[in-house]
Amino acid sequence: MTDGPALRAVSATSLVREEWFLGVSIATSLVFLAFQEQLFAQLSDPLWFTFIFGWLFAVVLGSALSVVRHADHLAERLKEPYGTLILTLAITSIEVMAISAVMLHGENNPTLARDTLFAVVMIILNGMVGLSLLLGAWRRPEQQHNLQGANAYLGVIVPLATLSLVMPTFLAGPDGQHPSAARQLVLGVISVGLYATFLFLQAGRHRDYFADDSRHESYGEHVPRHGRLWPHTILLFAYMGPVVFLVEQLARPIDYIIETLHAPTAFGGVVMAILVATPEAISAVRASIANNLQRSVNIFLGSVLSTIGLTVPAMLAVSQLYGHAVTLGLEHGDLVMLLLTLAVSIITFASGRTHLMQGAVHLVLFLAYVLLIFQQ
Repeated sequence: MTDGPALRAVSATSLVREEWFLGVSIATSLVFLAFQEQLFAQLSDPLWFTFIFGWLFAVVLGSALSVVRHADHLAERLKEPYGTLILTLAITSIEVMAISAVMLHGENNPTLARDTLFAVVMIILNGMVGLSLLLGAWRRPEQQHNLQGANAYLGVIVPLATLSLVMPTFLAGPDGQHPSAARQLVLGVISVGLYATFLFLQAGRHRDYFADDSRHESYGEHVPRHGRLWPHTILLFAYMGPVVFLVEQLARPIDYIIETLHAPTAFGGVVMAILVATPEAISAVRASIANNLQRSVNIFLGSVLSTIGLTVPAMLAVSQLYGHAVTLGLEHGDLVMLLLTLAVSIITFASGRTHLMQGAVHLVLFLAYVLLIFQQ
């Protein structure tokens, strides 16, 4: 009879030890809720600005990493494609909240949504894909994935990316590249419709496209196969809660560096993209190193698809509701980089096998993207 309380005490202690960062996230939220005006009053001081920005960025990123950790537990229990779907939807929700917070704070930045979308695509399809393929192929000549699943992803990513980031450049109206309300409605309906159709395929009759039957479904021995779902579900949402508030606070130093210090306008988009892509990048690289390239493919292609398919309609809705203009069309070198990345991605996943050289090519494209940011 005495074993029950003792076991519960051990379980509670273990929970506190594992989830200590939730306390950090909540404490940070309370501090900024109570003293935000005092904390942001000295942003002109470089040291104080660095401290505040680093503090908020680290806590938001740490919370996002914890969301991924619990999504990984759910993924192990639910199997593909549901596990990856939970991960991508959770991270995309954080992205939408982050972009909305920066859009609605400070001066209107019409290119923020576009810059963030473009940065996410470049970081994932070049940086994340390149690193995953390179490290995954380091110990083995080739890695395999389900060709039908990759084709399904790219078959939706290519038209959505083109309609969202390429077509608006050539359909500029009297107000420039800001799409009219009618065009925004059409683009939003197309994005949501195609993404919903893809989910029906992924979670329904063709879910086998997104599984690798040639290997065991487990991609990492560190994740246990037993346990209940509800604790991880509750903790996943618990970590997401403070992010809603903290990304709004992070918008203030981002706006300051763009508006006051005249940093490149793409800076805000890159910061948001790093917050979104880093947690998924860690999961994708770990899966690839463990020789489960299929899960990596599901993560990075699914992330790009959900980012475009869900973020674009959400940003268009924010634009209409709050009267903030949105510019979607890419220009000059960015437009070329997007088209080149899509073309190389189609070639990379066209055979169902990947190797070292393909990873190196994607990383070179990512380096070119980073260099172009500072040339604008």
